[in-house]
Amino acid sequence: MAVIIFVIVASLISVALATPGTATFYTSYVPSACYGNQNNGVMIAAASDPLYGNGGICGKVFNVTCTGPTNPVPHPCTGKSVVVKIVDHCPGCGGTLDLSREAFATIANPVAGIIKIDYHQPSHDDSSGKSFIVQQWSSMWNKVQSEVSGTHQPRCTTALHWGE
Repeated sequence: MAVIIFVIVASLISVALATPGTATFYTSYVPSACYGNQNNGVMIAAASDPLYGNGGICGKVFNVTCTGPTNPVPHPCTGKSVVVKIVDHCPGCGGTLDLSREAFATIANPVAGIIKIDYHQPSHDDSSGKSFIVQQWSSMWNKVQSEVSGTHQPRCTTALHWGE
């Protein structure tokens, strides 16, 4: 029961910390301002001028959710969220984040072109986009407790989610 309560509270906190913005999409991913000719997959994004900050945002991971339309395309949102890694700069682009077409299509109909979004960095920045739960007394519990709290003594039952 404590695990469920922790997950609900963590979800509410992450929603409360979301920043509103807009998103567009692009289709040419390499080269990028952050990584040159290195391929970083397709769940990626470019940051607008205010976010880019001379590249300080490169490699950061964001959870992005469509919140509504900015134009006459009705109901563009899919109801899903996507985790993207910032790999590029979008100087002068019309949105806060310029998502890869694949990331955009996960959260909205690409026909919309530009959408309203909420975005935030996950509490644990993990570019893998994977999550897992470590239950108390599992084979990994003492290792996680040692890494997180510096002790092998369990303090409470909890769930740890990376990349959500």
